[in-house]
Parts: sequence; C-alpha cells; structure tokens
Amino acid sequence: MNLSDLMTTSAQRHGDRTALRQGDVSLTYTALERATALVAGMLKAHGVRPGDRVGVMLPNVGYFPVCYYGALRAGAAIVPMNVLLKEREVGFYMADSGARVLFAWHDFADPAEAGARDAEVVVVEPGAFDAMLAGSEPADTIDREPDDTAVVLYTSGTTGTPKGAELTHANLSENVAVSLELFRMGPEAVNLGALPMFHAFGQTCGLNATMAAGGSLSLLPRFDAGEALGIIERDRVTVFEGVPTMYSAMLHHPDEFDTSSLQLCVSGGAAMPVEVMRAFERRFECTILEGYGLSETSPLASFNRPDRERKPGSIGLPVRGVEMRLVDPKEGVGEIAIRGHNVMKGYWNKPEATANAIDADGWFHTGDMARVDDDGYFFIVDRKKEMIIRGGFNIYPREIEEVLHEHPDVMEAAVIGLPHDELGEEVGAAVVLKPGHQAETEDVKRFVKERVAAYKYPRYVWFEEALPKGPTGKILRREIKPPVQLSAPR
Repeated sequence: MNLSDLMTTSAQRHGDRTALRQGDVSLTYTALERATALVAGMLKAHGVRPGDRVGVMLPNVGYFPVCYYGALRAGAAIVPMNVLLKEREVGFYMADSGARVLFAWHDFADPAEAGARDAEVVVVEPGAFDAMLAGSEPADTIDREPDDTAVVLYTSGTTGTPKGAELTHANLSENVAVSLELFRMGPEAVNLGALPMFHAFGQTCGLNATMAAGGSLSLLPRFDAGEALGIIERDRVTVFEGVPTMYSAMLHHPDEFDTSSLQLCVSGGAAMPVEVMRAFERRFECTILEGYGLSETSPLASFNRPDRERKPGSIGLPVRGVEMRLVDPKEGVGEIAIRGHNVMKGYWNKPEATANAIDADGWFHTGDMARVDDDGYFFIVDRKKEMIIRGGFNIYPREIEEVLHEHPDVMEAAVIGLPHDELGEEVGAAVVLKPGHQAETEDVKRFVKERVAAYKYPRYVWFEEALPKGPTGKILRREIKPPVQLSAPR
C-alpha cells in the first residue's frame, strides 16, 4: 500500500474533476496525478530512496499536495513543516529527522536554506518549479508496507523539544476512511482548505479525505474570516473544517455572505466554547460536529456523529476501531488513554519517550483530562499540565473560559495560572472584547463569580487586543503574559 493511492485512485475514477482550486486557478485529478509522478521522478534522480525523509515547508497552495504525494510515491516519509519556522527551528527538524531534501516555498527560502545545511533545498516558486518538473521523468509509485512510516509529524513542543510522531501508511489510510464515514464525503464534496496542511487535522481530514472522496479542495493559504466566507459563497463549499478561533472570527465578521451550500461544519484542535457553537449555528444554519484527536493519533480519536445525538461541549464517542478510557479517575475526571489503529508507531528515534507515552498494552496516554457521561460521551476538562491548583483545589481553565464566553461583551478568553506565595497559584484571565464593545474588569470578574464556586473565579482579569495563537489558530495559553501591573485580587 501507499498513502498516495488515495489520490491516484481518485485520478483514475474522476480524472476530469477539479481536485484543487485556489483563487482563479484549478487543477484536475489527472493534472495532479501527473505532477506528483514527476516529483517522484525528480526525487528518484536526486537519490531519494524508500524510507528516506523529505521535508515539505509549503503553505496551503497547490504545490503542497504535488510535493506531498510526489514524495510519498517515491517511497519517502514526509516531514511537514510550518512555513514560519526560523533558521534554528528548520535546522532542528531537518537534523532530527535526517531529511535529505526540503521543498521550501520561495517566500521563506532564506531560513529554509540556512537551516537545512546538510540537505538539498528545492525552492518552490511558480513558473520556475513548473519548468523544473517539466524536465523530470515520471516515476511509478513504490509500494510500502502498512507499518512503514508515511509521515513524521512533529508535535508543537508544548512540553519541551518537539518530538516526531511516526504515522504509518496504515494509520493515516484508516483515519481517512473514518473521516469519510463521519463526514459523509463523496465526489460532490467541496471542502474549504483553511486548516494548514502541515498539521494533522488539515492533512488527514482536509487534504487526504477530500482526495480520497474524489471531491474538490478550495485552498486558503492564510486564514482570514472574510476570505473564508467569500470562498464558501464563490465555490459553494459543502464542508468547513476549522478550529474554534476560526468559527469565532467568522461569527463576528460584519459582512453577510451566501453560505447556504454548507452541509457540515467540523471543529477540532481545541475545545469549542458552547456559546460560540450555538451562535454560529444560529447565524449560518449549519450543524457543527466537534471531535478530538492528536498528532499522535493520526489525528481522529473521537467525534460526535451526524446520525446520533450530538452533545454540545462533548468530543463525542470513540471512532470506529478505537478505544478510549480514563486513567486513574478522581471525582469523575481522569487522563484520556487511546488504543487502536490510529495510534502512532512511536516517536522518531526516541524509544524512551515512546515507552513513556504508550504502555505495554498499547494505550497512548494523552495528557488530556476528561470525564465520561452515562452514554459514553467524553467531555474534555483540560490539559493535565494546564490545570491550575489553587490552595489545593483543582481548577480547569476550560470551565472558566466557557463562563467567560457567556459574557455578552467577550469574544475570546484564556485562563491561566499565576504564581501565588500562599495559594501556590491564582486564577488569571486574558480577555478580548467584541469589536465596538466595552467592559470593566471588575464587571467580568463579578460575572464569573456569580456562576462558579468561589475558589474558581479569576481574581485577575485583563484585556488584550488579541491572544497568541499557533499555526492552526489554537490559543497558546503558555505564551500569555499578564501585564506588569495588576490590581490586587478581591
């Protein structure tokens, strides 16, 4: 098998259909298949052999799938990289993975070339790269074993140095099959490719699932709420997949668009505030299905179902072929452990880290805390490492953030623990107000205090113009710093 078969099979069945669209430019399946064969031939000529790693440092443009599937067809394992990485970070990814070649977008070529000292950097620039491909000989797809590594996907490094999760051809192919079942995608599907394809969510549920379905992927290189809504209107998008901050930005966009083509919206990557979900569904008349997964699980692990009860605030039920359980639950809350076809082979060249993450029975320990209701639905409480312990009481930031989102003036909020000499930690909240709205910090504190136990409400509240976000739009709590001067808590 080879993960690229998802695309080549659709090319055989739907050759004349549009596979990719970006602005006024589109690419059929036949053209995409031909281009990937030329990339495979180029890599073969450059000495890339089955099992070698190939870096792909490209934004959401048509050249990403061309290089991605081309490298897979050559038998290589992909190392997807954020285009915003600096020289030092590129150097780490390339050295740690031992990648031999790096496809780098021309706008970010300098840090790529400086960081990838021991590898060959192929600069991808429209026109020049096309001419380079035209001089290549097409190559056939090289078969791989199901347990061979297809992608080395580096974690975000929230707990230290990034680790490369080895996802196999079987891991990813099966996760794509699950995605197609859940989202009911077929050749008529038009998916908005707003999630970065170098990320697990955008790669599996966006790129690979759409290609396997024979559908069309409308690419958005950099997320902008107005542009996203405009593409939905222009291309008659049927499926939108995003993270909660994308939904919030679209919800609060002042202009109106025709989004009546939307049939399904999918949310993942972070917990979606229930108030945001309800308001989005009211405005756009589209159901949002929320799910859960990690880089290490390909990524889908659980999801709400389109044909079953959907529970707002829940990450749903384990997907087909996957088990989930809580480890050492206390007061109904425990760490999520996952076992199934989606769990990675291990961390690249890190046997000790692999052994710490995956136990002898094959359970991957996620570090995410959750509870389970009587129907088997999981509800994320928070990251184990982001839990706040105030005077011996456990406080989960997500619970407080849910309340903050109920405030009529609040658009975004993030709750963090602040050092405290007596209590160990105190609760702080960084808040972004809706455009044109005003509020006082004391009013926000009082709003939360009236809705949660006395030990939980944030004693410190401050306003920000924006919250720091990762490449997928996920809020990065670890990068939030409170103002130097904060009023004394009450």
